[in-house]
Amino acid sequence: RLSVKLLCFQAKRFRWKTHSKTLPDAPDRDVDEEMKETVVVFVHAEASDGEEARKDSVLRQSLKHVKWLANKKNLRNVVLHSFTHLGGETAPPDMAESFMNTLARRLRETGYEVRITPFGYFCAWELSVYGESLAKVWKEIC
Repeated sequence: RLSVKLLCFQAKRFRWKTHSKTLPDAPDRDVDEEMKETVVVFVHAEASDGEEARKDSVLRQSLKHVKWLANKKNLRNVVLHSFTHLGGETAPPDMAESFMNTLARRLRETGYEVRITPFGYFCAWELSVYGESLAKVWKEIC
């Protein structure tokens, strides 16, 4: 079944720069971007048996969690980053990318400015996180 692990940060600033391609089919990209006053979400999607109802539930819970964390600090910016190093059985790349694109679209539909770091790349980061405990949140959604 589909599940996700979300490592989230309320960030003063997040900068990302492409470093090296991890998926050979990923388009060539040279990115150096940043977003200020943002929720940064490291997303780890895990394998699914294809159960659509479960995927919808995981998506709804993920949306609810990101919005909840953003609203705690009145943040309207979100950066999604595929991060397959949070343990468990990694979902196929197309499934993970589809999940992230759907999450981004749904967040945009409710007024959030959303960016996705280049999928299929390792990136260098600069991350400035607020000090409160709530500025660093782990969430597993099964």
